[in-house]
Amino acid sequence: MKRGYLIVNGFYRNEKFASLYNSLIQSGAREGLELSLVKNDELLVETSRLRELSGRELPGAAIFWDKDVRLAYQLEAMGMRLFNRARAIELCDDKSLTHIALSGRVPMPKTIVIPFTFPYAGYTSHVFLEKIADEFGFPFVIKECFGSFGLQVYKAENMEEAKAILKRTEGSPAIAQEFVSNSFARDVRVYVVGGECRAAIIRESSCGDFRANVALGGSARAYSLSREEESVALRAAAALGLDFAGVDLLFGAEGPLVCEVNSNAHFAGISAATGADISGHIVRHVLTSQ
Repeated sequence: MKRGYLIVNGFYRNEKFASLYNSLIQSGAREGLELSLVKNDELLVETSRLRELSGRELPGAAIFWDKDVRLAYQLEAMGMRLFNRARAIELCDDKSLTHIALSGRVPMPKTIVIPFTFPYAGYTSHVFLEKIADEFGFPFVIKECFGSFGLQVYKAENMEEAKAILKRTEGSPAIAQEFVSNSFARDVRVYVVGGECRAAIIRESSCGDFRANVALGGSARAYSLSREEESVALRAAAALGLDFAGVDLLFGAEGPLVCEVNSNAHFAGISAATGADISGHIVRHVLTSQ
């Protein structure tokens, strides 16, 4: 039986995450991959010599289910193959970097990176907001670059709301996007593993929220992808260098648009809705890619 790590965050404890980890470990046992659960705070690397302080013998590969990209880069420098790789995680974790990396490669909503400011400085001018409003019109969407489960995503109906959102989030990197009205309260989540679309769901909300995330009250059911939707999802995952990913698509007026890409997307919901063995697909991909 091959051996590897499942590297997770040591400071965040949640039952949904624990269930996900168990699913991967159990799939590994069935497929011939012994996964040891290791927390990021248990892996301390002395960078100048690339030496792991515990002296343990590191395996050749790990499923890296965390966003500690600095640790990921260090482990890669030590020769470990990570699923996903550090750069792919970094690109997905920061929504501005995601859209910059995908520019010209897949269709996306119009996106503008909001100018950076320091928390202690704030925004002393909002001229850039006027330019964004001229480009998109109202409403438009403001997203903090770091966030999950639909949180840190806001809709500005007018200039006053846009300024108020940035007042609350100032100092946090953010992007502005055109509001895709055709996709109000609905989107598609595609789970890509090893260059194939393994499952897809449509998420819909009936509570009046423009976001369709299940974590915010939306519902999910199995969805049959069109050829175009499948192509867009696969191209997005490949462009970001992902071994596995959750690719979120919006229903654009002229076809699917990539909303965002998640390098560590939860899969319990999509597995329940579709019957797809996502953890098994991930483990089998790890085994065949080393």
